Amino acid sequence: MASYYNDNTVLFLNGEFVKAVDAKMDFYSQSLHYGYSVFEGIRSYKTDNGTTKIFKATEHFDRFKVSAEAINLPYTYNTQDLIEQTYKLLELNNLGDAYIRPVVYAPANMSFSQNTESFVFIQAWEMGPFLGDKRIRVMTSSFQRPNPKGFKIHAKAAGHYVNSIMASQEAKAAGYDEALLLDMHDHVAEAPGANVFFEKNGTLYTPSLGNILPGITRATVIELCASHGIPVVETSFGIEDIKGADAAFFCGTAAEVIGLESIDDVLFTKNWDDTASKKIQSAYQKLVRTNS
Repeated sequence: MASYYNDNTVLFLNGEFVKAVDAKMDFYSQSLHYGYSVFEGIRSYKTDNGTTKIFKATEHFDRFKVSAEAINLPYTYNTQDLIEQTYKLLELNNLGDAYIRPVVYAPANMSFSQNTESFVFIQAWEMGPFLGDKRIRVMTSSFQRPNPKGFKIHAKAAGHYVNSIMASQEAKAAGYDEALLLDMHDHVAEAPGANVFFEKNGTLYTPSLGNILPGITRATVIELCASHGIPVVETSFGIEDIKGADAAFFCGTAAEVIGLESIDDVLFTKNWDDTASKKIQSAYQKLVRTNS
């Protein structure tokens, strides 16, 4: 298993910096027993001039708040303060290229009743490419994304990710790199931890909001497409619409922008280096390393 910390690692816990090996939480927490917590996945990068930048920090911590409020977790934290504490955390752990994981969790509560308080911690660890630099082989999962009528689909809630874990494990057990999930209408939804785009005749297509997590990287990709003159269509489509397309990619904070080699062993038709998708991948990689 991966090692995320050592005896010297520091995390931020309820207003204090403490050693990870000394950090404690209540084993009667509603979060531990029912998956009732929210989190964010954030990246920091060493920029071209040698400084460390947290990419889209405000957007991530603002979504952190939205997620907590969506599932009725009390939230009393300030975005700017959390950003400042995160930069301090990176400094204390001597991290540049890192993955940052803030979590809001519930107190001891073995019932389903609403809480009057919550707690927060922030962890960080060194991180390179999450899915690797090469294009990946993907399979259509037998698991569907949760019905948005049964859950606040826009909330980045811990319990929601059992679905992602099961889909990803299924794909890897079958010899693939990752999964692609459909929704309850058999429309393409998203990957276990990333949004999806496919390319046809120079236009990029991505699932509409409503049955997917509104990814911050997804929004960044759409912004990059606008600045590069690449059309984007947000719409509903089936798995057969992707198969045989010119190209496709996943995007997410951890995954960044990663090209797909195939879906259910069906290859994409264009050379990756000749696609608009590759242009967006390169633009994203440049963007996260700039100091602005």
